[in-house]
Amino acid sequence: MKKLFTLLLALGPAGAMAQALPVLTVPADTLRYWATSLKAGVNANEALLSDNWKGGGTSSVGVSLLFNRKANYHRGRHSWDNEADFLYAGQYAKGLGYRKTTDRLWLDTKYGHDLTPHWGLFVALNALSQFAPGFDYSGDPTRLISSFLAPAYITNAYGAEFHPNARFKLRLSPFAPRLTVVRDADRFRTLPTDVVYGVNPGHNTRWEVLAAQILAELDQPLGPNANLKARYVLFANYETLSFDKISHRLDLTITAKVNRLLSVSFGTIVIYDYSQDAAVQYSQNLALGILLSREHPANAK
Repeated sequence: MKKLFTLLLALGPAGAMAQALPVLTVPADTLRYWATSLKAGVNANEALLSDNWKGGGTSSVGVSLLFNRKANYHRGRHSWDNEADFLYAGQYAKGLGYRKTTDRLWLDTKYGHDLTPHWGLFVALNALSQFAPGFDYSGDPTRLISSFLAPAYITNAYGAEFHPNARFKLRLSPFAPRLTVVRDADRFRTLPTDVVYGVNPGHNTRWEVLAAQILAELDQPLGPNANLKARYVLFANYETLSFDKISHRLDLTITAKVNRLLSVSFGTIVIYDYSQDAAVQYSQNLALGILLSREHPANAK
C-alpha cells in the first residue's frame, strides 16, 4: 500500500486520476458468442350465435399456437445459425366439428464462413413438414390427404449467402439435394398407380439429387411494437426444369403488440408445388392473443 501511494504521488494528479479510473473490459469468461431468441404465443378467435340468429352463420371457436426459437453463433468468420419455427391452428364450428386450419413444422441449421462482410459460403440442412393429419374439407372430410411426415421435405443445400444486415439473408444454392418423405404412402393412394407428392407407387421416399434452392428471409421491425417476418423458398429440379415445375413457398407473419403480453397477428402461407396441386394454395389467419418474447444478444464476434 505504501509503495502504491508513493507511485501515485510520483505520477502527479493526472497520473493518479488515470490510475483510479476503472478499465472497462469484459472478462473472457463472460463473452457471449451466442445470440438467442424465443417467441411463444397463444391466439384465439370466437363467434357465438344463437340458434335463431337470422343473419346466418354458425358459432365457432379457434385456437392457434406458435413457437419460434433461434440460437445463432458468430465468431470471426464462422457462424452457426439454428431455428425451429412451429405453427398450429384449429377451429371448432357448430355442426362441422373440429378442423385444422394451419400447420407448419420448420427446422433449419446452417454453417457459414464469411468471405466479405456481406457475402459468405454455407452448408445448410432444413426440414419442412406438419404435425397433425389433414383431410379433404372441400370434398370428402373423412379422406386423409396428409399427415406427420407425409409429406416431409428434407433439403441439404450448398452455396453462397448474401447478408447485408442482420434483418435480411439470401441463400443461393445451385446444389441442393432434397429427400421427399411420405410416411405410409399407400394411405393416400386411390389407385395403385397414383403418384403421391411426387413419390412413385411402391415407395415412401423420393430423391432429387440434381436440384437448386433459393431461400430468402426478412425479419423487419415495423415501428416500436410491430414486426414483419417473411420466408420465401424456391426449389427447382434440374431434371424436370420448366417454369411450371418450379416450387415456391412464402410464409409471412405480421405481429403487433398491444401491450406487454397482448398481441395481434396476421399470417399467410402461399404455396405453388406441382407435385401437390396444379393450382396455387393459400391460407391466412388473423388472431388476438398472448405473445411472450425473450432475446439474449451476443456481446462478442
